[in-house]
Amino acid sequence: MKEQMSDSSQPRNISARETALAAVDKLPVESTSLVKYQSRGRVAVIGGMEALEFAPRLGAGLQPQVLLTEGVEEPGVPVIPVAGRSIRIEGYLGAFKVQLGEAGSPNAETVAVDLVLDLSPTPLLSMAMKPPGYFTSATDEQSLDNAVATLSGLTGSFEKPRYFAYDPSICAHGRSGQIACTRCIDACPAEAIGSLGESVEVDPYLCQGGGVCASVCPSGAIRYSYPDVADTLTKIRTLLRIYREQGGQEPVVVFTADADGRPPALKQANLLPVMVEELASIGLEVWLSALAYGAQAVLLVEGGCMPPGVAAALKDQFEAAADILDAMGYPRDAIRVTNQAELTEKVEVAMPVTDPAGYYGTGGKRQIVYMAIDHLYEQAVQPKPMVNLSAGAPFGAAYIEEGACTLCLACIGVCPGKALQSGQGLPQVRFIEANCLQCGMCTRTCPEDAIWITPRLLFDRSARARVRVLYEEEPFCCTVCGKPFATRSVIDKMLAKLQGHWMFQSERARNRLTMCDDCRVVDIMQDADAMDSVNDGQKLQ
Repeated sequence: MKEQMSDSSQPRNISARETALAAVDKLPVESTSLVKYQSRGRVAVIGGMEALEFAPRLGAGLQPQVLLTEGVEEPGVPVIPVAGRSIRIEGYLGAFKVQLGEAGSPNAETVAVDLVLDLSPTPLLSMAMKPPGYFTSATDEQSLDNAVATLSGLTGSFEKPRYFAYDPSICAHGRSGQIACTRCIDACPAEAIGSLGESVEVDPYLCQGGGVCASVCPSGAIRYSYPDVADTLTKIRTLLRIYREQGGQEPVVVFTADADGRPPALKQANLLPVMVEELASIGLEVWLSALAYGAQAVLLVEGGCMPPGVAAALKDQFEAAADILDAMGYPRDAIRVTNQAELTEKVEVAMPVTDPAGYYGTGGKRQIVYMAIDHLYEQAVQPKPMVNLSAGAPFGAAYIEEGACTLCLACIGVCPGKALQSGQGLPQVRFIEANCLQCGMCTRTCPEDAIWITPRLLFDRSARARVRVLYEEEPFCCTVCGKPFATRSVIDKMLAKLQGHWMFQSERARNRLTMCDDCRVVDIMQDADAMDSVNDGQKLQ
């Protein structure tokens, strides 16, 4: 029976929280490689007359270059008139290229700078997370003073963590010329991810640690690496364990983003803060694991810095989590986004008290998700055996239409999760549901449109991991040696199609179609008529 927290437990919870937070502060974080920038202080100031007026305000160490979009040049300030030419900006701190005019045209010009201050009424770059070294500003005095202060501090060498790790071998982006999953590309607020056809490429200089790419990746090919998921889960597990050991009740894990500035004051003592670089950097494996470790609710405090596109990309993840919890008999809102104002009110817990899981956060993304789900499912009172999920969820089943499949096995060759597998010498397509990413690569590749997928989750671990046959045909065995080498339907179709062919008029020639490759060659060598046909064909060539 759930123990209700009373007002008298507040002092005990405060003490438990302080002890737990002090313990996790001492936990080490695995280091990552660094991305380095070098800026010499060359600044492109883009705008009209306001750019001309602003440029002289930049102090020593900065070398302003005005790209004048309108107005008349003035002496004393280096100016390049844009003169109606298009402006395209590429690069990052220390390595910007501003292209004026269309490349290849007579009046095209490229300006290389370290910093860009864009005073245009509408910023020239529209991505939610602008490249490091690119700034926009209003033209009032206070805004321009702030711009001077910001730019003045950006000469010299700088570095930041490399926030991501990428494993192309399990990426579901592309196979055999087909593009399937583009979740990371579509969601990246910095537009730092691009397609290479068979895989994706993340520009480490443009990446600013938004992390939504890792959250929406169905396979775990892109992983957030600073902090690593294992470090984050160790922190959460330790925080909850020590809080409970110190007598704390009804723990609620509250995630806040470093990008949102100072974390909110948590007056309710059972609210346990965990700061992450960006809210979008944690996904299903972290949310569900927090519940499995004993949190009775998981709150993500949105402080206003999350770009709309990132919020939209995470919506599918929250919906999948809610559907999974609901099917197990837990409250849908046990994981939810909130705001700082709600934290000033009493936060009600959602989950019942459960035995905390003890697994570590090592392994792949899907392995961690399944460990969390399996632990919660084992303690659920009346769970359903399965839950149907919305489109976009990274779990599901595949089906093959009987009679349409030709067992070409193209789907097996492109499946990035190894959910579709061959019959090990038998004419079969086998399937492991636990491995299915719902990326759609198989449906795009199948030449017969014989395969389709549907998002769902089986809670039974053994059923989810069991190898089952999606489609099979009766094997056809060589009529000479008895070795299976094709399916009966393929042989029947071939016999029917070649019935009137001049090369197969004799009974012996037709029988060769029912032989394996080895036996067919032997029979041809022993058939004088067949050898004569072969020799005649060579003479004609």
